[in-house]
Parts: sequence; structure tokens; C-alpha cells
Amino acid sequence: MATGKRQMKLGASIRGLGYNASAWRHPDVDPGASESFAHFAECARIAEAAKFDTVFFADGLAIRAADEPKGSLCRSHENVELEPVTLLSALSVVTKNIGLVATASTSYNEPYHVARKYASLDHLSGGRAGWNAVTSWSEQEAWNFNRDEHYGKDERYDRANEFIEVVLGLWDSWDADAFIHDVEGGRFYDPEKMHVLDFKGRYFKVRGPLTSSRTPQGRPVIFQAGASDKGLDLAGRFADAVYMAPHTLDAAIKGRSVIRERAAAFGRSMDDVKILPGAQLVGGRTRGQAEDKLEYLKSLIDPLSAMARIAAQFGDLSVYDLDSPLPDDLGDSGKITVSSNMIRKALENRWTLRKLCQEVGMGQQLVILGSYDEIADTMQEWFDKGGADGFNVMPSYLPGGLADVAEHIVPRLQDRGVFRKEYEGSTLRENLGLARPASRYA
Repeated sequence: MATGKRQMKLGASIRGLGYNASAWRHPDVDPGASESFAHFAECARIAEAAKFDTVFFADGLAIRAADEPKGSLCRSHENVELEPVTLLSALSVVTKNIGLVATASTSYNEPYHVARKYASLDHLSGGRAGWNAVTSWSEQEAWNFNRDEHYGKDERYDRANEFIEVVLGLWDSWDADAFIHDVEGGRFYDPEKMHVLDFKGRYFKVRGPLTSSRTPQGRPVIFQAGASDKGLDLAGRFADAVYMAPHTLDAAIKGRSVIRERAAAFGRSMDDVKILPGAQLVGGRTRGQAEDKLEYLKSLIDPLSAMARIAAQFGDLSVYDLDSPLPDDLGDSGKITVSSNMIRKALENRWTLRKLCQEVGMGQQLVILGSYDEIADTMQEWFDKGGADGFNVMPSYLPGGLADVAEHIVPRLQDRGVFRKEYEGSTLRENLGLARPASRYA
């Protein structure tokens, strides 16, 4: 877009069947679609037709091991899912412009594997790969990777910093013009333009170079999600875009400011990082229609399935009466910031357990409710007032929840001139408005 006007960025978070804890029970959802390529191809088609910047696949490396509360495990649709980089590689063939982003844990991967997979995806897609670099948090993941217990928090983040350093170094293994293909001279590449990383750190020893040439967008885009102090430092140091979970405009403005300040502290421009709050958009032609839709979505939620989402932090809540206020001594472990904030809000507002289950079961991210015009108003207000560079849209159910946003909300943002009508470029970096990174050897 040639106007130079700041443009909102939109990501579509495509986690299985949707962010509602009981999305599989929605009449418009195929309960078996979480392993269906056709399902994800349709979601990507909807998002790309609406000119979204990215489709994003969050990921975990385990399913819950404990059936807590009793009977909850079999009620969840979050127990089978496709490996996301494999899925995105397939989607790269049936999409053209949209960015392809997936989570890969720095706790239970090796840097060389991650560097190679995302470099390959960037080549396959013509420059549209993004890596959501996160630390794992659950004991269940540890049990799948030769450990009896998970890494401590400090170690997780120390390891993550070193992990990302190595990946970035491997992505610089070859200069952009290294492969000269000199048939007459017999040289496939210029040896002066190949770089051996030879990294030796506390957690990793990686020689390199990477078996991938420099990728179409210089290197894949790095996304990050984490609200702890160490997570914010990780984002400020490395991230091109950050997923956040504020529930108010004031919190969003503060959170965005903190990330931008952390980026500056690491010698980066504040504009080098895009802040994308997660939001579930529940709209209708009138506010009344939207409220009816929200109540229906909440009615689908199985209380046990919702309780399971926070059982690891707060224990078995099924011992409490569903329709009585939560006890004041429920406490706050502080283990996961989002869950802690939800419990704090529940206690402050004297919620019943059923009310807590409905809120948790909707996904714990911000829900923007209202008429389609009201939702566009709210999104623009957050954007204009410095609370967001865009939004990570997290549909309650798929593909219908995403289609609703694409059909009714995106056109309203386009009419206001805050969201594109056509893609600006062919790579994810171009569409996000990010500069092409220079190699450390340049």
C-alpha cells in the first residue's frame, strides 16, 4: 500500500476446532476436523481471501496426563492435532500470500532442527514462514522427552535465549549470493560466503552451517508469547511480533509500551516489533444478536472440560458447588499469568464456579462483544490509541467463527482505511512492514 498510513495487522489463530473448550459440540463443527487437511485449507482460504497477515498454529508436545477433574479428559477435543510445520508446508502449496506461523518449543527441540524446518518452510512458501518461539511449561511435555520433571523457569528462559541465538546464527550460514552455480569454473558456491557458526554455550554446542541457503525473506519472522518478566525480555531482544493477552485498553497500552521499551533497551527500534493482542470477536448485526450468540457459545461449554484448563494451577475445582460463589481462599499460584488473572477477576467479582467455567471455557483471551460496527470501533480504538498494532483473532469455533470475522468485520476495517484491501508484498516481512534483516556477516 503506497499511502504510508499505519495499517492494522491481523492474524488468524487456527488451533484445532476453535478456542471454545467445547467447540466440537457446535453444530457447524466437524468433530474429526482437527486432523483434516481440508479443514485447515478452508480456514487458510478464508483468512487469505480476507487479506489476513498470518494463519497461526499454536502447539504443545503432550496431552493432559491427569484426568482432573475426574471425567474431564474424555470431554476435550484438544487431544489430537497435526504437527504444525508439516501442516504449514502443505498449506504453502494452496496459499499464495498469507504468512504461515507455528509454535516450536525451545525446551524440547534442538536449535538445528528448528532452524532447518522453518528455513525449509520459508523456501517452500516463497518467504512466508514465522516461528513462534516459546518455552514449554507442562510436566506432561517433560515426560515425553526423557525427563521426570520440567525445567525450572529460570533455566527455561536461559535456554530459550541461547536457543534463539543459535537459530539466528544458523540462518546466517550463507550470504544471499553465496550460490554462484559457476558451471565453467566448477564452483557450486563461493566458499567465502559460507559461514560456520561454531557456537559453544551453556546449553548448546552447534557447529553449522545450516543445510539451507539464505531464505527468501532473509530469515523467518520470529513471534513470541509470554507475559512474565523473562518472557518480556525475550520478546524485546528477539521478537518481530508479540502475542499478548490484555483484557483492557489501559493494560494493552501499558503492555505494548513495555515491549517497545524492552526492544529499545536491546538496541532495537521500537517499531521493529509488532504487538498483537489475542481477541475473540463475537459479533452480530445488532448487539442483541451478538449477546445471544455469546450465550449460546457459553451454553456449549462443559464445566468439567473448562475446569481442566486450570486444574494444574488451582487443583480440582469440582469439589465446589457450580452455582455458589468461589471461596475467598482459592488462592493464586502465579504459575501462569493469564490463569492467575482470571482467578483474581473471579474472586474480585464474586463469580460462581459456573461463571468461571464459562469464562475459562471461552479461551481466557479478550472477548470483544457487540455489533459488527461496535467491534470495528473497539479494534480501531485500541489501534489508534497505541494498545495494538493489530490483533491475533482467536475464533471460538472453526471455520464459522473465522468466516464471520472475514465477512462482516474485515470489510468495515477496510472501509475505515485501517486495514489493507490487497497485500503489500509477497513475503510475510513485507506485509507486516518489517525490514529485511541483514546478515551478521554483511
